[in-house]
Amino acid sequence: MQNDHLLIEIDGAEASDLKCDLIGLDIELDDELAGLFRMTVALRPNADGSWTHLDDGRFALWHEVAVTAGLEDDARKLLTGHITHIRPEFGPGMEQCRLEVWGMDASVLMDRTDVLKAWPNMKDSDIATLVFQQARLIPQVADTSVVHHEETSTIVQRETDIRFLRRLALRNGYECFVDGDTGYFRPPELGEPVQDPLNVHAGPRTNVDRFSLEIEALTPADVNMSQLDHTTGELLQARSTPGRERALGVRRPADLLPPGLTPGQVTVARAVATGAPEMEAICQSLHDRGEWFVTGEGEVAANRYGSVLLPRRTVVVNGVGRTHSGTYFVTHVTHRFREDSYTQHFRVGRNALGGPAGVS
Repeated sequence: MQNDHLLIEIDGAEASDLKCDLIGLDIELDDELAGLFRMTVALRPNADGSWTHLDDGRFALWHEVAVTAGLEDDARKLLTGHITHIRPEFGPGMEQCRLEVWGMDASVLMDRTDVLKAWPNMKDSDIATLVFQQARLIPQVADTSVVHHEETSTIVQRETDIRFLRRLALRNGYECFVDGDTGYFRPPELGEPVQDPLNVHAGPRTNVDRFSLEIEALTPADVNMSQLDHTTGELLQARSTPGRERALGVRRPADLLPPGLTPGQVTVARAVATGAPEMEAICQSLHDRGEWFVTGEGEVAANRYGSVLLPRRTVVVNGVGRTHSGTYFVTHVTHRFREDSYTQHFRVGRNALGGPAGVS
């Protein structure tokens, strides 16, 4: 078994002195939410009435914290964020005196001011690039095709920068997040798995401590939308197309419907689009989102798994039968460090059932 590796840096300097007082550290990484860290350190009184760590200037609000963690030969920088909450606690015993320090990734700096601004004659991807650059982030942005001409419709921002970009991402079927000094605005990466497999009840290859699944029949639906063209008065109609997003299995929701039962139908009634291409993008985004009808969650001990599991990537799950073994998209990972353990709690999703031959 490999040894755990944990490096905590505050304002660019290693904080090695924290390890002896570290009670726990959680790093939460989610495909839709800001990255979050929660660090708990023990407090001890000094002879002069002060407390260790409590008056430490490093633990001031908005200071930068970076956490690199994993195994000795597979360590990753999991999160770079800013301190947003400080919570000292003084219990009746010395062992109950502790300091909790919370923080979020750099997207928190983009979520502090509501902005009222028009963005005429631009694509959503152009807007995302400029917003990330204004936040001093390196933009990694995938192109969107629709230009919002001011003669027809102008995109208006009425929220914080990160909420605005996430709204634009949602209607394009994109994901929007910040990782370190980079802002991402792109489709989900559903390509070949690049992470070590999760093996459940797979004999000596087993590396998952627990795993559970839920399959829901109610979320998948075909999506349609109608509106009048703002210039010609023509009735425009759009409908989602099944099978546009890569299936992580062999049977999509529509393949599981019994004879005589048609897919659910959803009509978009409170969204305004600049034309047919944008209407189609909205319908397709909602359709693809609803197809993720399989969700799972589980836990691995890092030393047993031997790698660092990350969200927004795919992973193969083995050992849960032919129907449920196969490729999943990782939606959430909590890296949990304690004095004697490093565990990874994960959530996954899937838009199809069944795996390739040979997976069991």
